Amino acid sequence: MVLWEFIVICGIAFVILELFIPSMFFLNFALAAFITAAVSAFTVKTSILVSVFFIFSFLSFIFLRPLLLKRNSKETETGVSDKYIGQKARVIEDINADNGAISIYDERWNARTEDGSVIPAGSEVIIVRNDSLIMYVK
Repeated sequence: MVLWEFIVICGIAFVILELFIPSMFFLNFALAAFITAAVSAFTVKTSILVSVFFIFSFLSFIFLRPLLLKRNSKETETGVSDKYIGQKARVIEDINADNGAISIYDERWNARTEDGSVIPAGSEVIIVRNDSLIMYVK
């Protein structure tokens, strides 16, 4: 097996690890491995290839990982945008500080009150904020 092939196989293994453990950690190593495989076409010196791998791993941790983590924020995970904040919704299950449900745009959402008050079903509420998939209302 040629050296660059081994390095590419390592890069593929890092991509597979990233698929099973999505932490934006192994993706940095995969990128560094693919760059190192390209550099191995020009040199076979192990010290140079190891240095290239470590340098590009370090650089991708500093520059690439923060960009990917920022892109993977809570809003993009849940798909909840600010279009719900300030909107009126109908209470379909009594809402208190621990449980309840509302309906808005023909969608059912879990809802909570921030002050612990009880809002009966059939009432109209205003959404003040969301936390993941829970709407907080008043």
